[in-house]
Amino acid sequence: MTSSPFATINDAALRSYIFWSSVLVMKMLFMSPLTSLNRIRKMAFASPEDTRVISKKLVPKYDDPDVERVRRAHQNDLENILPFFVIGFLYLLTNPAPWLAINLYRLVAASRILHTIVYAVVVIPQPARFLAFVGAMMPTAYMTLQTILYFML
Repeated sequence: MTSSPFATINDAALRSYIFWSSVLVMKMLFMSPLTSLNRIRKMAFASPEDTRVISKKLVPKYDDPDVERVRRAHQNDLENILPFFVIGFLYLLTNPAPWLAINLYRLVAASRILHTIVYAVVVIPQPARFLAFVGAMMPTAYMTLQTILYFML
């Protein structure tokens, strides 16, 4: 009988995955209030019931550039962080070198946080956003490839 891949998970790598995943969840939770703050600051509410709270004359506004920038950053998080949660855990099952797994998790988290900062908080021209995006995408792609290769039949 073969042993379970769960038996080989390194404790330090697992703890790192849990920590950095939790940091990324916190970062994603921060995006909704950031969107709301921008809506209030710019008086750019998307729903008629929200505009009526402020003024009966205020009309919904769907295209404020600052609000949309934060919404796009949040959408980008959903497209990139959620796959990391899955593959980051599956990668643990390949019994990677702990130092490598820990540093890959750190790099993904730091890059995603930096991506939000340069895209939605303190807008910095390209290639800052692209570099932050790639800084998270490459380690995620690497973990994906390593996991596929490890579990190929």
